[in-house]
Amino acid sequence: MSLTRRTLAISGLVAVAAPAFAKPALAKPALAKSGRPLVIAHRGASGERPEHTLTAYKLAIEQGCDFIEPDLVPTRDGHLVARHENEIGGTTDVAQRPEFAARKATKVIDGETVEGWFTEDFTLAELKTLRARERLPQLRPGSAKFDGQEAIPTFQEVLELAKARGVGVYPEMKHPGYFSRLGLALEGRVAEVLKANGLDSRTAPVFVQCFEAGPLKTFGTLSKARRVFLVSLDGGPADRPGTTYAQMLTPAGLKEVAGFAEGLGPEWPLVIPVADGALAPPSPLVREAHAAGLQVHPWTVRAENHFLPKALQGPGGPAGHGDAAALLKALYAAGVDGVFSDFPALAVKARG
Repeated sequence: MSLTRRTLAISGLVAVAAPAFAKPALAKPALAKSGRPLVIAHRGASGERPEHTLTAYKLAIEQGCDFIEPDLVPTRDGHLVARHENEIGGTTDVAQRPEFAARKATKVIDGETVEGWFTEDFTLAELKTLRARERLPQLRPGSAKFDGQEAIPTFQEVLELAKARGVGVYPEMKHPGYFSRLGLALEGRVAEVLKANGLDSRTAPVFVQCFEAGPLKTFGTLSKARRVFLVSLDGGPADRPGTTYAQMLTPAGLKEVAGFAEGLGPEWPLVIPVADGALAPPSPLVREAHAAGLQVHPWTVRAENHFLPKALQGPGGPAGHGDAAALLKALYAAGVDGVFSDFPALAVKARG
C-alpha cells in the first residue's frame, strides 16, 4: 500500500474503471460481533503520528479502532518488526547514523530496484538503536513533530499492546517471496508468534494479509488464523507473473481466492470508483465477494487532499484535508465489512 500511479488515479488525474462482475447470489458473511464494519487502523493512527510506532497504535486504540495493522519484515537474526517496507531510509534516522553508512545498498525487490538501508541487514539490537520518523513530512508536518521519539516495535510488542487494550491485530506479510529466498521466510515466523500468543484460531482477533496468493496458502497450513488477499487497481501478485489482480476479481477468480483466504482487501476505488474526479456509484465487487464467501476490507482512506478525488478536496493544497467522511460513508453504504484508514477517528465517526 504505497504511493504509486494509483494515487494519481484517486486524485482524478487518471480514469479509473470498475471491474466487470456477475450478479450476486448469496448473502454476505457476518460482520464484527458488534454488527458494524471494522475500523482498521492502518499502521496505527498514521495520519497523526509516525507510522508503525507504539504511539501511533495507542492513539488509534484511544480513537476507537477495532484492529491495528502492523506491516511485518524480518531482521537479519530472524525477528519480526513493524515497518512499511524493509527499506527504512524514509521511516527512521538511519541515514543520519554514520555507524551504519556502509550498510546502504541497492537491491531488487519484487522486480523493483530499491536503494537504501534494509531491515534484513540489521540485527534487532541494531534496529532498536534507530528512531522512527514520519514518512510523508510534507503532507503530515504535524506528525513529523514526533520524529525521533520512538524505536521500531517488534511484532511481539504490537501483539502485547493489542491484547492489553482489547483490540485485534491485522499483520501484513511484506515481500514474502523475496524474504523466503533469503532464508527469512515470513509464513512460519508469523504463525509461530501468533501461536505463542494464543491467536491460532479462526475466531481469534487476527487477520493475516498479503498481496501474494502462495504465501497465504502456505500460512494456511501453519495456522488457523484468518487470511485476507490484498488487491490493487493495477499490477498483479508477485508470485504469479502474468496474472493481474483484475483477473482475480472475476467471479471465477473470487471463487479461487475464497479457497485460500477468508477476506479480500481491495484498493478502495475498486469498491467506489472515481469518475471525472468524483465518487461514482459502487461497483458490484462487495456483492460478488460476499457471494464467494469473502469479507471485504478496502484500503486505505486518508484525509489529505493528495489522496482524495478532486470533488472531495478542500483548501490547503495537497496537505490540506478534504471530505474523507464522504468516502468512508460511501464505503460503509456499499456494504463493506471493514475499512482501513490512516485516520481511525474519522472512520469511527463516519460509521456512526
